[in-house]
Amino acid sequence: MTTEAIPQLEGHSDAALEKAFGALIEEVRTSAAKLENAGAHEAFRLEWLGRRQGRLKAISDAWLKSAPAEAKKSIGQRFNQLKEQIDLALASESSVDANALLAERLDITLPGTHCGVGIEHPLIRTMNEMVGVFQALGYSVGVGPEVETDYYNFESLNFPPNHPARDTQDTLVVAHQDKKPLRDRLLMRTHTSPVQIRTMEQQPPPLRIVIPGKVHRNDESDATHSPIFHQIEGLCVDTNITFSDLKGTLDHAMKAFFGSSVKTRFFPSFFPFTEPSADVQISCIFCGGKGCRKCKHSGWIELLGCGMVDPNVFGFVQQKQPGYDPKKISGFAFGMGVERIAMMKYGVSDIGQFYSGDVRFLGQFA
Repeated sequence: MTTEAIPQLEGHSDAALEKAFGALIEEVRTSAAKLENAGAHEAFRLEWLGRRQGRLKAISDAWLKSAPAEAKKSIGQRFNQLKEQIDLALASESSVDANALLAERLDITLPGTHCGVGIEHPLIRTMNEMVGVFQALGYSVGVGPEVETDYYNFESLNFPPNHPARDTQDTLVVAHQDKKPLRDRLLMRTHTSPVQIRTMEQQPPPLRIVIPGKVHRNDESDATHSPIFHQIEGLCVDTNITFSDLKGTLDHAMKAFFGSSVKTRFFPSFFPFTEPSADVQISCIFCGGKGCRKCKHSGWIELLGCGMVDPNVFGFVQQKQPGYDPKKISGFAFGMGVERIAMMKYGVSDIGQFYSGDVRFLGQFA
């Protein structure tokens, strides 16, 4: 860029400087108004701000550097005003270009992206609904670790070492535990019952607690079994708790969950931590007790186990919480599998579908 691209400076008086810089500012405004695309915008920038041949550089060389000392300040002020006008024009055009590009990229007539609302997994929903039934009866919710010690998972629940009942709850043991005493060895809990012991050790009676959670057993996967499943257990401890209280509580819970027409019946059973113990059956919710393929034509479906808390269990707790004296208090406990209840409620024939992660299957419960 040569000095021919800039007007001739007629002198260094204020009037002469005002006239020369005024003409340049007006030229900048006129040129900026005509910029219509990115190419013109870039050409305008190079014309005025180019490092080697830009007009601003030419003005600085021709007018500012060669000016007498007394005029440099006045020229410098007007030079800065001209530079501000150029920057303002470039900023304005940049905004226009950006908006134009955005308008080209964004088609506001297209339909928006639909974000589906998530739902609870059917197992979680079933578990929450059943827990809600017991919360309405005044039960609090308890939680505990999934990695337990042998003491809390077995020994404190009246499963002494080498007891044959342990075989029914074969579990997954944490590696490298052989050097520890048996009661301190870590394993994946086989039921949520350890939370009952932990809660009793921390809270004196009376106590009413319901315990939902994930459990683990060394079972082969098939249509009705899984090495990982969920349980809901309950515990009630107070003075003068009887088996009638247990029957009334479970009968109410089954009616609240499956409908008021459901009936319950109890059969003698065995669990190491309860005595006496019972299996609970409900009248078939599919045929109303008339007999069908799902209830094996018996009219009844076995659903959960229960019983009165064995005094030996209170004996273990009493070591840390003296209030659990089996001579003064009594209690009942129960436990049920969430998957079995969910399979009945939703008509699912294979437990593995709950863990498959198949959105087509889970979408049915939305």
